[in-house]
Amino acid sequence: MPELSDDLFLDHLADRLATLPGVRAVTLGGSRAQGTHSAESDWDTAVYYRGSEGDFAPRYVRDLGWDGEVSEIGGWGGGVFNGGAWLTVDGRRVDVHYRDLDVVEHELSEARAGRFRWEPLMFHLAGIPSYLVVAELAVNRVLSGEIPRPAGYPVALRKAAPDEWWGRAAATLAYARAGNAPKGARTEVVGAVAVAALCAGHAVLAGRGEWVTNEKRLLERAGLRSVDDVIGDVTLGLGELVDRAAELMERAVSDARS
Repeated sequence: MPELSDDLFLDHLADRLATLPGVRAVTLGGSRAQGTHSAESDWDTAVYYRGSEGDFAPRYVRDLGWDGEVSEIGGWGGGVFNGGAWLTVDGRRVDVHYRDLDVVEHELSEARAGRFRWEPLMFHLAGIPSYLVVAELAVNRVLSGEIPRPAGYPVALRKAAPDEWWGRAAATLAYARAGNAPKGARTEVVGAVAVAALCAGHAVLAGRGEWVTNEKRLLERAGLRSVDDVIGDVTLGLGELVDRAAELMERAVSDARS
């Protein structure tokens, strides 16, 4: 059982992380930063350091002595989401994400120019955009130090990202319709529709100029939760399932652009 109140725990956590060599800032993210958490929610944190200086190392997180797993930098597949730790601190589940300010500042500049990359990430069906780390700058709560902040959702990104995401969704649906459905491959069709729905969700939120940091509430926020009903309708043929889902997604994306 936790010994500290939530406020004291957060102060303790931030203080310990902020004193690690090379750490320039510590933030609180996820549902707890946005006020949508429950009592069981994890505590998502990030430590910001500058990789070009070489002062920060994961061993410093291990040296804190908290139970859990600590990855190396790049241990979660590389890219912008470049590793972290899953820990238990004072009976609470804590995630610590590594954020290299050199990378973050580059992605902020790219986002302002309307450019981003798609990257795979474990547990994310649609993967993530490289501007995820920019979204974190916008929505995370700073506990220690300073981080750059975007001045709103970049106009160029709002223009470019919906087309990119909807293109991914449409291509996934087309493959399911032409390649999987005629073979009766229900698992592949359902999986493709799920991936496409999350891509469409990204397109919708980008079209609205709303930041996304993970997939947990993406379909709800995008108004695409009704895709569940289409997937669950066993009276539909597989081709019809794809078409019905595509209609829902295309309508939502079109509305977000208008």
